[in-house]
Amino acid sequence: MDPSLLLNHLNAAVIVVDERLMVKYANQSCEPLFGLSNRRLKEISLNDCFVEIGVELTQLQHSLSQHQGCAFYALNLVTLDGNHHTVDLFLTPLGPGEGVLEIRVIDQQQRISQELHQYAQHHASQLLVRGLAHEIKNPLGGLRGAAQLLERELPDPELKEFTGIIIEQADRLRSLVDKLLGPQKPGERALGNIHKVLEQVSQLAVLEFSSDLKFVRDYDPSIPDFEMDRDLLQQAVLNIVRNAAQALNGCGHITLKTRTRSQVTIAGQRHRMAIEVSIIDDGPGIDDTLKDTLFYPMVTGKDSGSGLGLSIAQNAVSQHQGKISVDSWPGQTAFTLTLPLSKEQQ
Repeated sequence: MDPSLLLNHLNAAVIVVDERLMVKYANQSCEPLFGLSNRRLKEISLNDCFVEIGVELTQLQHSLSQHQGCAFYALNLVTLDGNHHTVDLFLTPLGPGEGVLEIRVIDQQQRISQELHQYAQHHASQLLVRGLAHEIKNPLGGLRGAAQLLERELPDPELKEFTGIIIEQADRLRSLVDKLLGPQKPGERALGNIHKVLEQVSQLAVLEFSSDLKFVRDYDPSIPDFEMDRDLLQQAVLNIVRNAAQALNGCGHITLKTRTRSQVTIAGQRHRMAIEVSIIDDGPGIDDTLKDTLFYPMVTGKDSGSGLGLSIAQNAVSQHQGKISVDSWPGQTAFTLTLPLSKEQQ
């Protein structure tokens, strides 16, 4: 049997290169990955197959010259058509001046790992905050009550300004704890249109920031109305849009995109149909040091930020049995809310 027939049945992209990294052979899995035909691939160097691959190609040439194999994991591959993938790359020398590159796309594994990590973050933060809430609220209540009693006994009205400050700050701290906890019970649900929610959010964002903030709509008009807590979802989307606007310094593009997806798994439960709402900005991307703790409360990359926005958004989406995923690189950050539909709403 022709070995190329076997290679064409592999899901991994397989490329044979020479010592100059010119492509000598590419299996069929290379075509959808790179967006180039096999004929085109065989006419160019490896360097011309993509925009970025996350590893210096001189390292591959050095390994070939030393007749040594090498492996690289979780690389960011940017194809010529602008698609981003996470890949593992393996180089195996064949003979003098030749080697086989195997490129495995691990996007799905990354998404599953990210989802599990986010649920762990959400659960851990909720346990932490709920444990602290009782210890914080009780003293705050006593502090506020004592300030009110003192205010009644003060003979000088000017002194009441100070007790007013105590009461105001106690209320502010209580509100902060309530935001961390999120709603203690599900709000009232009613049939609503997700596009109306997005339009209201975009109007609020333009008023809050500036007219230099441009919104691009990419809506699927076939998406049905579904049972939602409108205020809760609006707050979730608004928090993410605010983060995007701040990353853009109020000047740039935010794309609001809606789609439907079939056969979606969320927290181990299979859903026949779900709505995807993506908020995409063309800003600098999320700092790598924040990506692993992005949804923890009080974690922020902004000097004046509270670090509550994404935690509140995740809590709101979780109450709709949904999930939030994020993909970010320089020039694009996309937060996607996946909201399952019940059988009656499909």
